Amino acid sequence: MSLGDHVPTLQVLDPGGQRTDAGALPGELRHLRTLTPAHLIAMYRIMVRTRAVDAEATALQRRGELGLWASCLGQEAAQVGSAHALAPADYAFPSYREHGVVLARGIDPAAIVRLFRGVDHGGWDAAAHRCHTYTLVVGGHVLHAVGYAMGAVLTGRDGTGAPTDEAVLVYLGDGAMAQGHVAEALVFAASYQAPVVFFVQNNGWAISTPTRAHARAPFARRGEGFAIPGRRVDGNDALACFAATAAALADARAGRGPAIVEAVTYRMAPHTTADDPTRYRDAAEERRWATRDPVARLEKHLRGIGAVDDSSAAQIGAEAAEVAIRMRDACLALGPPQMEDLFARVYATEHQQVSAESAAWASRRVSHGAR
Repeated sequence: MSLGDHVPTLQVLDPGGQRTDAGALPGELRHLRTLTPAHLIAMYRIMVRTRAVDAEATALQRRGELGLWASCLGQEAAQVGSAHALAPADYAFPSYREHGVVLARGIDPAAIVRLFRGVDHGGWDAAAHRCHTYTLVVGGHVLHAVGYAMGAVLTGRDGTGAPTDEAVLVYLGDGAMAQGHVAEALVFAASYQAPVVFFVQNNGWAISTPTRAHARAPFARRGEGFAIPGRRVDGNDALACFAATAAALADARAGRGPAIVEAVTYRMAPHTTADDPTRYRDAAEERRWATRDPVARLEKHLRGIGAVDDSSAAQIGAEAAEVAIRMRDACLALGPPQMEDLFARVYATEHQQVSAESAAWASRRVSHGAR
């Protein structure tokens, strides 16, 4: 017996960009009322920038300049809309394709390609941007996010044990929801009422496995057995993603515990540049989802309310292209990784074994005449 898809889905903008506010709850409506046209333009600008960076990075990988690239094409609304719900003190934990989240947190896209070029394990200062570096182990970062949220409650951000208004937003895909350590994370989050929101981007495919093959019920319902509330939203609607995430984060900061937000979206590109989606999905499905393009939807809305016209849209597109070009130039200017970096930043404080290995490497390097 299938549990079906009988879960209310929040939609604020329909595919034509018209406001519907279908199924919005009072808390979500309250957060939607805080959005001004300037806020919406800021979302749109980051979404356009994300798409330009994504396309340029894909081209770099095809030219052999990156070892791999995980595209977020089609998921810009889910990422940027939810990221705009974060307060400055909140902490984001992306997985490996949340380029829109990273850009929304003010991180230079050139920092993203350092990982995919193989010269760095991270790329940016996580603490400075309140955004953790990427995790390539599927779902591994979810336990880290819950542990961080538990620590925020137990010690307070200033280390004095004072209450904290900090919340955590962790991103994962539908495939990661099948991982055992994600279930463990849900147990700990519920038990400690940790201020963490699990933002599940259900893009329909866990590489080549369709969501229906490993999930008999919507992920918004997955938390019921853990006493974690869930909410399903149209993941191609930036405003719906913002509203649901903002309401869940507000509850988390208020001490009302964790929540799940499931954003139903679509991966319009391959899983990574090593994937060939034509082997497992048909072109009709891709065409159907192309009509729900999240960037076009928000642009239609902005044009409808007079916030964007041909000139301003072109300017935003030109700015995005410049950002992508700067990222490309920065990528091509990167030198090879330094061996010494293998021993740096492994532990927060000096570690005897790592220090000994670093010294041994330095000695061998000298003995072999290396420069």
